[in-house]
Amino acid sequence: MAKPKKKAQTKIIALVGMVGSGKSEAARFFSEEGFPVLRFGQITDEGIEKRKLPLGEKSERAVREDLRKELGMGAYAVLLEPKINEALKDTSVLILDGLYSWEEYIYLKNRFKGLLLLAVYCRPELRYQRVRNRKIRPLTPKTARERDTAQLLNLNKAGPIAIADYLIENSGSKSDLKQKVKEFLGEFIREDPR
Repeated sequence: MAKPKKKAQTKIIALVGMVGSGKSEAARFFSEEGFPVLRFGQITDEGIEKRKLPLGEKSERAVREDLRKELGMGAYAVLLEPKINEALKDTSVLILDGLYSWEEYIYLKNRFKGLLLLAVYCRPELRYQRVRNRKIRPLTPKTARERDTAQLLNLNKAGPIAIADYLIENSGSKSDLKQKVKEFLGEFIREDPR
């Protein structure tokens, strides 16, 4: 008689990093490999749409600040939790694109023991060049620096990056990043098979 298959332990990999580090690009590569991805930024997009605000950094910042004022620094984790629970009905490995604050990390870690942090790192000058040239939501280097400062000082963003379980250094091309994601998956799957 065959042994029943053991249910794989749930793992949530939250991507952390500064603006332009390559988090969303890494998330896209995870998706291409068949892993479901939820974006923290989806909450902002929904807030902008609900309020009928114009698209742009000013509206995004207003929504982020208002949500955190209303629900606390863990607001995005609180609002994303139902979507996480729904996604976990169909998978044992889930990717979260863009966890920001220490409070979001603590909130999710207390609810999902299998939460892991994967930091995507890139030096500031290259990040600023990338965000200036991107097609969706481009930022000037000055605005990107201001956003870095605001996220580090006001959003407690440094903590999750500092204690990340894994790190991908992303100073190369998109194909280099894709290869690093594949290497991470190879290691991760060996350590924690689905």
